[in-house]
Formats: sequence, structure tokens, C-alpha cells
Amino acid sequence: MAVTKVETRRSLLNAARRVVVAKGYAAVGINEVLAEAGVPKGSFYHYFDSKDAFGEALMKDYFDDYFATMDGIAGDPHSTAAQRLMRYWQYFYDTQAADDCQGGCLVVKLGAEIADLSEAMRVTTKAGTAAIIDRLEAMIDAGVADGSVTVDDTPRSTAEALYDMWLGASVIAKIHADPAHLDRALAVTRQVLHV
Repeated sequence: MAVTKVETRRSLLNAARRVVVAKGYAAVGINEVLAEAGVPKGSFYHYFDSKDAFGEALMKDYFDDYFATMDGIAGDPHSTAAQRLMRYWQYFYDTQAADDCQGGCLVVKLGAEIADLSEAMRVTTKAGTAAIIDRLEAMIDAGVADGSVTVDDTPRSTAEALYDMWLGASVIAKIHADPAHLDRALAVTRQVLHV
């Protein structure tokens, strides 16, 4: 059975995510991604117009997967909004504590790098992080509505502050190879949400 262009593109994006999360974006060459995906050299431009377009597709693909996970957590009808929020933060914790706190979040791994390197990737990452905050705000709103969460600021400001804190804690945990900063972020999150 022949492999379709869509399947090969998917294979390239999956391979790139594995390699890029370990090495960063600028350090990874197209040939390395092709080799990791088992795709013949020289065929990259059949799937992407440029490395920049490839990086943009990589980030969009990452956010699509992330949103699916978030939406699955947020959509659980058998738990309170507070439980769903804490399940999300535990997912964030587990993802970032993996591999001696090297984590798997492309925003943490690439945020500063791509902001200087690629306008298309920066804009995609900006939109993706804004959509994460939108989802967090909706979860906090739901918690206020069902009485399982109380916040001292607006749900939007709370969502922004918590997400910013978690990104920072993830970077410091990565630098120290120690989840203590993630532990602190989890404790502060519970205090901020009063759960």
C-alpha cells in the first residue's frame, strides 16, 4: 500500500517533534528530520515550502495535540471544574518533570529561540499560547460558576498569571534538572484557585 503525502507529512512532523524537543529548532537540520522519519533526502520540499513553513506547521501541529488534551480534560462531565483544572496542571507538571525535567513542551523548549528566529513561528506560538489561556480562563469561569474555585482577580488575569508562572517554573526546573520549581508552581496554583 502506497504511503500518502499526508502520511509522510505527518511522519516528518512527528519525527521533528522528537528531535526538536531534544535539541532545539536551530540545531536541527532538515536532513536529520528526514532521516529520523525515514523519508528520502531531497524530498522535504515536496511537503513544505521552506524550513520556516515547516517550523510553523510543527508548532500548529503541537498546539492541535495540546488543545485536544486540554479539551479532553476540560470536557469531563464527571468532575468539578476545580478537579479538571488540577488535572490539567498535573498533566503540565508530569510533562515538564519527565526526563530529568527536560520536558516535552515545545513552548518551553523553543519560545525564546523562535521569537528571534522566525516571525511565522512566533506568531503561531503567540496564537497557540493565547488559545491555551482562553481555555484556562473558561475552566476557571466554570469553577467560579460551580463554586469549586474562587479567585481574587478576574478569571482572565488568573489564567494569564498561572500560565506565565508555569512556563517560568518549567524553564527553571529544566535548568536545575529538579522538579522543586514545578512543585512550588503546583502549590501556588492551589492557593490562587483556593482548591
